[in-house]
Amino acid sequence: MHLGYLEILVIIVIVLLLFGPGRISKVAGELGQGIKAFKEGLSGTKKDEKSSKEEESADDQSEKKE
Repeated sequence: MHLGYLEILVIIVIVLLLFGPGRISKVAGELGQGIKAFKEGLSGTKKDEKSSKEEESADDQSEKKE
């Protein structure tokens, strides 16, 4: 199923009539914040893993010095 330009335009007009431009911009902003938080959460997990590995290696090195 392929949507043409006319079908997409009709869908956009219907959505604007149902929700209004203010509500759509609010929803789009919240969606953007959610995506940003999700990406930060994914990269934060990797950072947490790296920092925990660095802490473990630092602990190992301090134990060797003692």
